Amino acid sequence: MGRPPILPTDEKFALVLRVVSGELTAAEAAREAAVSEQSVSNWRRQFIEGGRSGLAGEGGRDSESASRIAELVKENATLKATIGEMFIELRKYGRSAIGRVPMPQGYPRPGRRLN
Repeated sequence: MGRPPILPTDEKFALVLRVVSGELTAAEAAREAAVSEQSVSNWRRQFIEGGRSGLAGEGGRDSESASRIAELVKENATLKATIGEMFIELRKYGRSAIGRVPMPQGYPRPGRRLN
């Protein structure tokens, strides 16, 4: 027998609410949705974990993705600071130097030969 079609999220949500409220048992919900009782139990567990995360202030993110976001925010701030410093360095050389890289002292100008 093939796998039953995946239920839309809204239908899972409604079923889990009925199970959590005591209106249905997991077995009754499973029969109604033509899925296994284990599927209904998994949806219930995911529903409760999501609610717990939301109440903890994580906004539905797991700790791994929250730490990754914090890391990216920090990296973004560092890159912005670096760009700002580079802009200030370029402004030191005046508007005529924009687009040119400052050459160290004693370096020959372009177009001149070294003898």
